[in-house]
Amino acid sequence: MVEAASLPEAYFTVWSNVFEFGRLQNGERLLVHGGSSGIGVAAIQLAAAHGHTVFATAGSDDKCSFCEQLGATLAINYRSKDFVTEVAAATDKRGVNVILDMVGGSYLQRNLQALATEGRLVMIATQGGVQGEVDVLRIMQQRLVVTGSTLRARSIEFKQAMRAQLVRHVWPLLESGRIRPIVDKVFAFEEAAAAHAYMESGAHKGKIILRLDPI
Repeated sequence: MVEAASLPEAYFTVWSNVFEFGRLQNGERLLVHGGSSGIGVAAIQLAAAHGHTVFATAGSDDKCSFCEQLGATLAINYRSKDFVTEVAAATDKRGVNVILDMVGGSYLQRNLQALATEGRLVMIATQGGVQGEVDVLRIMQQRLVVTGSTLRARSIEFKQAMRAQLVRHVWPLLESGRIRPIVDKVFAFEEAAAAHAYMESGAHKGKIILRLDPI
């Protein structure tokens, strides 16, 4: 049940944003920011299982190694390297087709620089702020798409449609072991404050779970 609890929100988020809004197609390349987070872990594993080349960013060499073990072709330590430069070198300056971004404003301009022609930037969080500068000419010349979404406010009908997609495309990969739940740490429900503090520390790799003990 602990592993089961780690799955729904992460895979609902990844499937709807990477494969639906981001329209990741066969042969395309994906860049995942926050690769060692719960969402990042799901995105790397799922895209790699579908045969995509996956790049990721993370905040330490250890986390980068973790991302590569999950299936990332290249993980970039954003504290010591520039992801735009690294992606350009790894793709012969072609860029990536889709970026799944949790940072937001402070990464906006560089994300556009890392995209291939007709690339899609999908934003799902604003850890780096809600505002950023946009090179409109780059968007026009490369025919880029900038989009984003939130999951929790979506309708029940939307979530039911996503559930059907997961049953068809994702759950079989879990059943076969090609992708797997990654639970970093489990806290008792009464330790919710400590769980939040641990999450905010950025030390985790994978999901953090609150456990409700039966009465």
